[in-house]
Amino acid sequence: MKFVKALASATILAACTFGSASAADLVVGFSQIGSESGWRAAETTLTKQQAEQRGIDLKFADAQQKQENQIKAIRSFIAQGVNAILLAPVVATGWDEVLQEAKDAEIPVILLDRTVDAPKELYLTAVTSDLVHEGNVAGKWLVDTVAGKPCNVVELQGTTGSSPAIDRKKGFEAALAGKDNLKIVRSQTGDFTRTKGKEVMESFLKAEDGGKNICALYAHNDDMAVGAIQAIKEAGLKPGKDILVVSIDAVPDIFQAMAAGEANATVELTPNMAGPAFDALATYLKDGKEPEKWIQTESKLYTQADEPMKVYEEKKGLGY
Repeated sequence: MKFVKALASATILAACTFGSASAADLVVGFSQIGSESGWRAAETTLTKQQAEQRGIDLKFADAQQKQENQIKAIRSFIAQGVNAILLAPVVATGWDEVLQEAKDAEIPVILLDRTVDAPKELYLTAVTSDLVHEGNVAGKWLVDTVAGKPCNVVELQGTTGSSPAIDRKKGFEAALAGKDNLKIVRSQTGDFTRTKGKEVMESFLKAEDGGKNICALYAHNDDMAVGAIQAIKEAGLKPGKDILVVSIDAVPDIFQAMAAGEANATVELTPNMAGPAFDALATYLKDGKEPEKWIQTESKLYTQADEPMKVYEEKKGLGY
């Protein structure tokens, strides 16, 4: 509930900020990756809500997880002469040319929830969590939970080449470094989707003696974890007990799984990236002051001890 109140307060404050900047007639383009997960859907919903509450005309484009669609959308926004562009990049590379086009058109670009491998002068700021930290928190939880016991881990990675997949893996592996009892025995992309998460987990289970050699699952997002949980159950094992489950995002469905004892921990990634992004844009348009290149959002670890059904109800009200 504290998060809901904080979000409401931030919205009111930001609306006032935009009003003082005389920016109520802003037109902003938003190139979204797609709708591959519950978290992504919540980010889209909240971005639209934030724009509406601030009087912003939001031009929305769903890229269906294809970079070429995002590049086309950005070029369309430039042609329309929008005031700013929000970009949730599907992968980290291949953006220099189109971002330079936006810069040449004097249209500021703000990255949401993911970063890009491009010169920093090509975008105004990036609003993201610390992706490495998220993976590290998940890894430390597992290290503490198994308490020195031998543990074979399987990993469901996010979309290949995306910054969350790269950094969440990096942070998790750093937490396990030097822990001889913990070993990642299988690691494969599940593309951040439930369907692929279930499919890949089924292959892991078959490869590891029906799952008997697997102690824990680490998924780069909750949706893949939910799909994997179904695969574990269908294999005759008990997720959360026979195989520990830790993931990232903190979407409502993972809290239902935690309440049922089928998931153990999740690291929160707030879907409200647009609020801080619009705040930064308002300040920039008002006085020309550029924000820091990275605006970090908060991450939090949730376990079965955190009243998962209460958290579930709170999060259902945030657009998931």
